[in-house]
Amino acid sequence: MKSILNKLINQEILSKEEAKSILVNISASKYNPSQIASFLTVYMMRSISVDELSGFREALLDLCIPVDLTPHNAIDLCGTGGDGKNTFNISTLASFVTAGAGIKVAKHGNYGVSSISGSSNVLEHLKIKFSNEQHFIDACLEEAGICILHAPLFHPAMKVVAPIRKELGMKTFFNMLGPLVNPGRPNNQLVGVYSLELARLYNYLYQESEMQYTIVHSLEGYDEITLTGAAKVSTHLKEQMLFPADFGVKPVTPEEIVGGATIEQAAALFMEILNGKGTEAQNHVVCANAALAIATVENLSILESFDKAKEALLSGKALQVFKKLQHLSNL
Repeated sequence: MKSILNKLINQEILSKEEAKSILVNISASKYNPSQIASFLTVYMMRSISVDELSGFREALLDLCIPVDLTPHNAIDLCGTGGDGKNTFNISTLASFVTAGAGIKVAKHGNYGVSSISGSSNVLEHLKIKFSNEQHFIDACLEEAGICILHAPLFHPAMKVVAPIRKELGMKTFFNMLGPLVNPGRPNNQLVGVYSLELARLYNYLYQESEMQYTIVHSLEGYDEITLTGAAKVSTHLKEQMLFPADFGVKPVTPEEIVGGATIEQAAALFMEILNGKGTEAQNHVVCANAALAIATVENLSILESFDKAKEALLSGKALQVFKKLQHLSNL
């Protein structure tokens, strides 16, 4: 590890094979916690290359417990996190809205590291069961239209890194990897990233696959559509800038999309919005993200997708999806 750290500090780039080997060695506990912490820290002080990201991704996918999503044309809605904005759980809510609109969702998520409450924190608090058993995942997709793929259950290699990430309490390159390593390798992906540079790297990687994808970065630094201003959006078909007016709504302020200060508050806000009692700004932001997911899977315009998302949220269909998943979790 000493030679690797020296190489990185000297701004040298790792090959894809070197990056893959390092992550395999980390998962096999071949480095001590101080070395791993140093490795993670160095990567927040330098740019990551496409080859390095690809190597890290390949290692995690090779080491993961796979899940078969073949019968379902599912989409994953997942953000990198690490934007430091403390928004409410937008992509998780958008996942239920997307499922409420009739699209199968395979939501990959984890506990919050740099944020107060990640996707898994909220769902666990709301009594949603996490499982890596294929029969349970199939049942969730068939009956509720959504399954939750809690990352630690599918990536045992990450157990070594989890406590170190928690102690560091900041984004690391594992934030970059999260959306890339869904163990079900779904056909469709909506991913939010915290920087334009990362959006470029993701676009390059996804272009080499056959999946339908949408990558989004709000120019204020958010890893999702926030309607606070312009967002750069790249898909398997094109690149464009999207503004609140493209969804037929007014801009919202950052204060209107702030999350709770505790997991309990985050969960209460989550259910408030899902029950149709969110503010107009909260509803619009959730539906804008769901609209991008719907448009990724179906041949619909942004406005058509946004209307479909609003109908799924305000009619209670998204809430019904959640209740079905909650019921399956408690059988």
